[in-house]
Amino acid sequence: MGASSFTLKPLSCCLLLCLLAFLTLLASFAAAETHYHEFVVEAKPVKRLCRTHNTITVNGQFPGPTLEVRNGDSLAVKVTNRAKYNVTIHWHGLKQLRNPWADGPEYVTQCPIQPGATYTYRFTIQDQEGTLWWHAHSKWLRATVYGALIIYPRLGTPYPFSMPKKEFPLLLGEWWDRNPLDVQRLAQFTGGAPNVSDAYTINGQPGDLYRCSKQGTVRIPVESSETILLRIINSALNQELFFTIANHRLTVVSADASYTKPFTTRVIMLGPGQTTDVLLTADQPPAHYYAAARAYQTAQNAAFDNTTTTAILEYKSAAACDSKKAKFSAPVLPSLPAYNDTATATAFSVQIKSPSQVQIPTQIDENLYFIVGLGLINCTVPNSPRCQGPNNTRFAASMNNVSFVFPKTTSLMQAYYNGIPGVFTTDFPPVPPVQFDYTGNVSRGLWTPSRGTKLYKLKYGSSVQIVLQDTSIVTTEDHPMHLHGYHFYVVGSGFGNFNPRTDPAKFNLVDPPLRNTIGTNPGGWVAIRFVADNPGVWLMHCHLDAHLVLGLAMAFVVENGNGPLQSVIPPPADLPQC
Repeated sequence: MGASSFTLKPLSCCLLLCLLAFLTLLASFAAAETHYHEFVVEAKPVKRLCRTHNTITVNGQFPGPTLEVRNGDSLAVKVTNRAKYNVTIHWHGLKQLRNPWADGPEYVTQCPIQPGATYTYRFTIQDQEGTLWWHAHSKWLRATVYGALIIYPRLGTPYPFSMPKKEFPLLLGEWWDRNPLDVQRLAQFTGGAPNVSDAYTINGQPGDLYRCSKQGTVRIPVESSETILLRIINSALNQELFFTIANHRLTVVSADASYTKPFTTRVIMLGPGQTTDVLLTADQPPAHYYAAARAYQTAQNAAFDNTTTTAILEYKSAAACDSKKAKFSAPVLPSLPAYNDTATATAFSVQIKSPSQVQIPTQIDENLYFIVGLGLINCTVPNSPRCQGPNNTRFAASMNNVSFVFPKTTSLMQAYYNGIPGVFTTDFPPVPPVQFDYTGNVSRGLWTPSRGTKLYKLKYGSSVQIVLQDTSIVTTEDHPMHLHGYHFYVVGSGFGNFNPRTDPAKFNLVDPPLRNTIGTNPGGWVAIRFVADNPGVWLMHCHLDAHLVLGLAMAFVVENGNGPLQSVIPPPADLPQC
């Protein structure tokens, strides 16, 4: 009798704990909300650098509205297009499980929302939290159509770090003193490089170092000794950026909405599309300190915007003293790395790791090797207005020597789902069609890519490894590569040509970082792994939009698995038609 009572008590405790865990889980799902938003895309006057432009905005705001949700919440965002251009919206870094219809890239998962039309993006946040963002994914509209997407933990779930006193999203951008779409059109006409931006911005403002800009400079107010969280997003169109704050250290706690092992640094580097969350403690003498960002430039002999954007970290006690004195003390300007400081950029990137050991695919089903970079196309009429690239050529870009051509009559996803023939093929090469010394002195005969709409098929559940290899064709360069519909583990990187016999032994298969966008080392490579468990058509491309329009992209077709929970959901009734 006594023995049975001793066995029942632990069992009762176990059942009680299980019940409590179940009720907690149930409560968290019950607390999930559906957020309804309306985005009106339209031209509004925006004044920067002393001039006013009719700028494409969302709800009249530049940058657009910040969306704040929790893990598990759903969103319904009705987009009304009152601009004169076609538009789509991409929710950068969201997995969009089984729901490519909400992903947004033009002619990939949907036809564009035409002027005067509407489309409602409906999706659910599933097991993601941190800083992401949304942006236009049609032509160069992304230059001004973007905003932050902040995903908080479920109710009752804390951050895995000390709770900050305040949080500030900082969106780093680029500004052209003209219509960005005119800049794109001119480059596409001439075949040359596009004009570079005239300014960088923080939350849409260039900052003190530009003409007519001091009044709008962003201010970040802090109290002495408090810790704040900065959610930093590189929403620039074509430029990797260094970011720092004078005299302060930044503790990195998350990247691309995935928590990291915390580490402290003076400077961070973000490629377009990437996000980094940092904690900052106001531990310096009360004053004003510049937050600053400027270019990390890796392409050789290429023009770039060499200006610096600033915001001001403002200690409140210093601001109060200034108001009493009726003057403003000059902020402290930080030291930034040299524009081509690859050593600093690499030293920062390799420190980003997952918080603990993770499960990495080790048995690889698809071992892919993609070379990425620029190319040149010979002109049919040399020395003409449409032949303004190097040595009477036109710029191109490719992956595995295929320059991607986007369809115009339907989207890839609609063609795949409805079985429409003739829109794409599934013969994208898994390895370079011609092997050569990719980072050496490449024969001019290998500089011209072929053109095509080639996709690569993946079986549901397959384990995939991709080595992304930069080339020296035209120039070596850091290409920030973004994969839609997935996060991936970055298991290795290096310089020179990837060596399949020796480099895998150096892979980090314990705590590699989880990213959605990763740069190829200039003149080097990066290796990523993921499980293909999200069916649909998913674009992979360079997030320098100047390269995307040149064809530096491809797409995966991930087949359905077994049953509805491993299959693409049906398209919504209001999906735009071409």
